[in-house]
Formats: sequence, C-alpha cells, structure tokens
Amino acid sequence: MRKPIIAGNWKMYKNQAEALQFVEAVKNNIPSASKVESVICAPAVYLQSLVVATKGTDLEVGAQNMHYEVEGAFTGEISPSQLADIVVKYVVLGHSERREYFNETDEAVNKKAHAAFAHGLTPIICCGETLEEREAGQTVSKVSSQITAAIAGLTPEQVTSVVVAYEPIWAIGTGKTATAQDANETCGEIRAAIGEAVNDYVAQAVRIQYGGSVKPANVVELLSMEHIDGALVGGASLDAASYLKLLEAGANA
Repeated sequence: MRKPIIAGNWKMYKNQAEALQFVEAVKNNIPSASKVESVICAPAVYLQSLVVATKGTDLEVGAQNMHYEVEGAFTGEISPSQLADIVVKYVVLGHSERREYFNETDEAVNKKAHAAFAHGLTPIICCGETLEEREAGQTVSKVSSQITAAIAGLTPEQVTSVVVAYEPIWAIGTGKTATAQDANETCGEIRAAIGEAVNDYVAQAVRIQYGGSVKPANVVELLSMEHIDGALVGGASLDAASYLKLLEAGANA
C-alpha cells in the first residue's frame, strides 16, 4: 500500500521567524506518522534552520529546486551536494513555475533527477498541462512525455522512490481545481506511462500527488481516489492549522 505524502510548497513566502513558528506549531502534532508522510518545501535561505528545528520529529524538509551540477560557476544556484550536506530529504523538480519563468526543460529535469539520487535526495517531479493543452485534448500526451523524459535512465529502484506531482497549470493558485475524477484519471495515465517506461510493479509503487488549489475542503475527496497518493500544496500549506488538517486527511485516506 502506498503511504500518502503531503508536501507543502511555500514558494517565495514567509520570513525566518514565521517559518520557525510554523514548525513549532506542527512538528509535535503530526497525526499518525506511520500513515502519512509530512514534508515542507521551504525557501532555500531557511532550509538549514528548518532541518535543525525538525530534527527528531516526523516533519521532513525539502528544497524547491536545485542545479544538477555538484559545483561550479553557477551564480545563485544551489547544488545537490549542498542540500545533502544540510540533510535535506526532498527536492521539488520541474515545477511549472520553474519551467515557465526560468526556462527549465525536460532535459534539465532529468539531469536534476539523476543528481538528486546521486546525493541521496528524493525528487518530487512535477508535471502538468496548460488550459489550452487540456482543451485541445493533449493532457495525457503532455504529462506522460514530461514524466517519461524526467525518469529516463533511472534504475527501477530509483523510479520506485520518485514522488510524482501532477499539477494542472490552470489550477495552480487560481482557486480552480480539477474534479477528483479528472485528477484521478490523469494520475492513472501517469502511472500507466511509468509502467510502459519501466514496468508495472514500479508503476504501482510510485506515489503520485495532486496539486492545484488543494485545501482542507477538497483534500478528502481527492485522496479517496485510487491513483492519488497525496498532495503538493501551495497556499493551504502556509497556515499551520490548515496544513495539519491536510495531514489528518492523509492519515485517514
């Protein structure tokens, strides 16, 4: 059985005091850690402080991005070895905002996935379609090609550890959410694409999150779906009480 994973993506929000206040409110109140995995993906400048603040608890810390090179003249970037050095567990790769605003390509996401595993990091690999692509009937081909490209060359064992986040771009931060049935259908297609690229055993083991205006009011229905194993959450993860409600839903899924 796949263990649900709720990952908060704080994007470019919170100062250090707010981040630590959130952790203090959450870390000792996580419901049934054996049934749900809790992750916060924070701004890079606060990662080390949060790793220290969550040590010995069930709240995991993740980065929102990284470069695929170990070191070099890449001003402003963070390397996988640097994330590993401060014992970050997860890293989000290929988020639609990275693809749209910072020209991140499928090839770059694949390189980052390989680099993540080489340094003991677990990638949360994002995929998703635009509204135009959805209306043109291109959802399945878009997300399948993104994920197939991202996992190319990884071993079956590595792919099993990957977390996939399906985030329809038209639903991110808009208040719009794909219906639970539509989200489940697309997550099922992603699982099928992984099965074709690797094998069915791996496909059935991979956890697939849904992201896009997820909140306590809709998370229970989403997590009740066969192929949805958690959520990558933006705005609703910024408030400790809201985030804890999401974790409770995950524990009861």
